[in-house]
Amino acid sequence: MIYAKSAFKLSCATTALIMSVPTLAQDPVAAPSNTEVETAENTILVTGSRIRRQSQADLASPLATVGSEAIADIGAQNIGEITQSLTINSGAQNNPDAFTQGGTTGTSNINLRGLGVASTLILLNGKRQTLSSSPTNDGINFVDTSSLVPLIAVERVEILKDGASSLYGSDAVAGVVNFITRDNYEGFLVSGEYTEHLGFGDYSEYNIQGLAGFQFGDLNLLTAASYVDRSPLTTAERRLSQPADDTSALGNPGTFFTPGPTPDPDCVAGGGIPLGPFCGFDFGEFFNLVPDEQRLTLFASADADLSDRVRFSAEVGYSDNEAVRGNSPTFPFLQLGQAVVPTFNPNNPFGANVVFFGRASGTGGEVSPASFESTTFRVATSLEGDFDTSFLQNGLWNVSLTFADNNFTANTEDTVTDRFACALRGFNASPAFNAATGLDCTASNPNLTDNGAVIPADGTFFNPFATALAGGTNANAALLDYITEFATSNRESELLVAEAFVSGELFELPAGPLGIAVGVQYREQKISATFDDISDRDGFAFLIGEQAFAGSQDVYAIYGEVAAPITDWLDVQLALRFEDYGADGGDTLDPKIALLARPTDWLSLRGSYSTSFRAPSTFQLQGQSTTLQQVSDPANGGANAFVAVRAVGNAALTPESSTAYNIGATVNPISGLEISADYYNFEFDDAIVQTAAQSIVNADPNGPNIVRSPAGTIIQVNNSYVNAASVQTSGVDFSVRYAIDAAFGTITPSFEGSYVFDYELQTSVGGAVIDGAGNRNFTNFGSPTPELRFNAGLQFETGAHSLNIFGRYIDSYLDDQNGGADIDSDFRVDVQYSVAINEFFDRDKLIRLTVGARNVFNELPPVVATNGGFDSRVHDPRGALFTVGLTGEF
Repeated sequence: MIYAKSAFKLSCATTALIMSVPTLAQDPVAAPSNTEVETAENTILVTGSRIRRQSQADLASPLATVGSEAIADIGAQNIGEITQSLTINSGAQNNPDAFTQGGTTGTSNINLRGLGVASTLILLNGKRQTLSSSPTNDGINFVDTSSLVPLIAVERVEILKDGASSLYGSDAVAGVVNFITRDNYEGFLVSGEYTEHLGFGDYSEYNIQGLAGFQFGDLNLLTAASYVDRSPLTTAERRLSQPADDTSALGNPGTFFTPGPTPDPDCVAGGGIPLGPFCGFDFGEFFNLVPDEQRLTLFASADADLSDRVRFSAEVGYSDNEAVRGNSPTFPFLQLGQAVVPTFNPNNPFGANVVFFGRASGTGGEVSPASFESTTFRVATSLEGDFDTSFLQNGLWNVSLTFADNNFTANTEDTVTDRFACALRGFNASPAFNAATGLDCTASNPNLTDNGAVIPADGTFFNPFATALAGGTNANAALLDYITEFATSNRESELLVAEAFVSGELFELPAGPLGIAVGVQYREQKISATFDDISDRDGFAFLIGEQAFAGSQDVYAIYGEVAAPITDWLDVQLALRFEDYGADGGDTLDPKIALLARPTDWLSLRGSYSTSFRAPSTFQLQGQSTTLQQVSDPANGGANAFVAVRAVGNAALTPESSTAYNIGATVNPISGLEISADYYNFEFDDAIVQTAAQSIVNADPNGPNIVRSPAGTIIQVNNSYVNAASVQTSGVDFSVRYAIDAAFGTITPSFEGSYVFDYELQTSVGGAVIDGAGNRNFTNFGSPTPELRFNAGLQFETGAHSLNIFGRYIDSYLDDQNGGADIDSDFRVDVQYSVAINEFFDRDKLIRLTVGARNVFNELPPVVATNGGFDSRVHDPRGALFTVGLTGEF
């Protein structure tokens, strides 16, 4: 009934919209695209509006722009390095280590204001991109910015920093980031960059890019390609953690329950680490700080004037990213009910059945590779034109269709429970013993024979004792290949968007024309996943398993916008959007009002207020995931452990809603000097989050959602998605830039940053309010939130030469995982020099040599007592990086 009423309201609104659209067979002039293309009236479309304007300065919302020259100045080699440098980006996941991006290695994302990686809408030329089909550890699907477009094709990045749901939809809660590609480019541009990591390991990276643009009369074609090859930086080469942070109580040599815990008699001799009654294992040198990665990204666009009234454009994009990351030789074997070493195992020195507490391979083992491949395809088309009627002047109509698809495959090696259990028992060396324990060690058990595996002969025993490692060899080497298998996930995400809008000038006001835009949109998001047969049966000892699922979500929307010049110095923008998510999400009507005042030539004031609504995603309602996450166990002396966290969808979720407002000013007191500041405030109610695993453990360490081994260690946390009571954050963004012309060149100092006043989290109605500002927020659902971040820059340009120096600062903050310990501030300096060689040869086409160094002083990331040794959602683990690049235009 709710869906029927919503559909009726949408139908009525759509009918009214269609009736209000004027006849389009009039005399349009030029046809601008949704990029910065000027019309005869010198008006453009900018991010944050469907109404053409004179410039971005005419928009009342705070809009930051990073142009291609600025991208070159900071030495960014990929989109992730652009967004990671934004001071308003807090808690994104761009460092693909095993501890925070267990299933999303090779991806990158944006987290404006720390409101979540799904709260920022990512656009490419004003059109959407599909979500990555592989979710984060906390079960959130996001747009993978690594798969968007070759960086060489990006003309600029526009960042709308206040809420924009009233125009773009629910996932624009925290803002919009719009990547806009070059337009009307003609010629060839190629670049090559090489980066070397100085002083630590063999990590290096090269990036080759090419761009070609052609004009054939009214047809413009653009093609771009980039290829990145990155060698790994391993924790063995650059160890940031202390052994105590990465030592597991489950090792090999391991521990045996007889019935109490007893370390292997040869624990120390076999390379184990004594941990009281346990024999531990340091897994800290088996992982990657940077994965082994190869990425190919392709992009092509075409636009043509079909007539002097109508213009057609199309884009096609493709990305293939392959990444390999290391894991420990094998994960811990957590299914202790099947870890029985019987008396008839010839290696058992205890003379009784004992339970093995450890892993199949530890000391002396090799790195276990985990591989990831993400392929993304996207096509977007649009048809648009200009028109004038007696009802609407300077009009623009646009109809577009976008389709995007992402496939993500992950392969992670783990021990198969039944294979290991049967190997401890010699397979059918004692059928009666296997029958008594309920274990089938014959070929009728598919877990033993999946993927063509051949069951070893009866009487073949796995030796879990240190004696298997005697003489520097592993007597279990042949069996290890059999008892381990790759858990494989195949995920897919599809997006289809159909949209149409009309904009123009409705009538004249005393201060200028009243602009109006109306539009409709349909979106369908699909997501699905399949897994290998062993995972389907929950047959793995550590990863447990996952089951297939599929779901889809249809969204219908209608929106409108009005831009009115109230006086010569005061403009108002009004926007309204209705969205219908059907029975699973309900519907919403969200307004936005924004004011822009320019009382003098040197001062502009702006303010905006909006509401937003976000329905539960398909994954949050219907999906499920099992991830590896670190928790501290308060029932075990606060010991850190990796555990399987299984989250299932929650059909009882309700939509989340929010309000946002922004107040800002820009001052130009003298020529070349610009000072800008904005105060922002976001407040969410019923925010949809996955409860932090640590929070579940802290609330009830022995509760029904905690699964413990017979040894008392946590092996699994059962989780779900909930509507948290509230999230409220506020702060200020500020920037100063002063271009000083001198006789010897131009000097431009700059300073921009963000300060967080509040970041308050409430996990349940009436629950305690958590002060998340200046906190790592490991034990709750929030993002790590240093209070102050700033970038200070100094640019010097003269003739063919350009020198850029940047200092990047991240404030200190508290570590709630470790009792509120301080995490130090981080300050790094980047230097880049470039020279236009072509100017020395009187050549018009660009040839530019660039030499630079990032993190010049080789600063280490601040120490955090956690797996990996640093906060990968805030800091960069890499040391000094030397880069040399050459760009040529033909």
